[in-house]
Amino acid sequence: MRFRKSSHAVYKTEYHVVWTPRYRRKIFVPGVRTYVEKLIGHLDGLDPDIEVVKVNAPLDHVHMVIVIPPRASVAEVMQFIKSQTGKLLKARFPFLHKTFYAKEGIWLRGYCVSTVGLNEKEILAYVSYQDREDRGQLKLDLK
Repeated sequence: MRFRKSSHAVYKTEYHVVWTPRYRRKIFVPGVRTYVEKLIGHLDGLDPDIEVVKVNAPLDHVHMVIVIPPRASVAEVMQFIKSQTGKLLKARFPFLHKTFYAKEGIWLRGYCVSTVGLNEKEILAYVSYQDREDRGQLKLDLK
């Protein structure tokens, strides 16, 4: 990954973020999974300086590697991503209205975030192959 420039900073701020649907529901069946992975990568209204590097959605959670400039907070970016994807997923897939009652959102309130740091290759491999790892089909050596 390269360093980026803004008007007053040079940065390399990559984050690994994981979040789950409410009740840890297994909603990411093949069609929903493909849609959410493409949707997160191309959200309208997301700051152009924010880059979604990788997204993977196993059955019951989402992994994402994202570059966020220092002027934006991770909390604000995640609030935007979760609110927009929740609305768009419910609009596209009617079964989600029954799964998540009335006006409840799709996502749990929190999320897990860590910085990628110097082990970028390992984190990207982890995000890419998380689904297979969860099923026990792939063994990665993350040192």
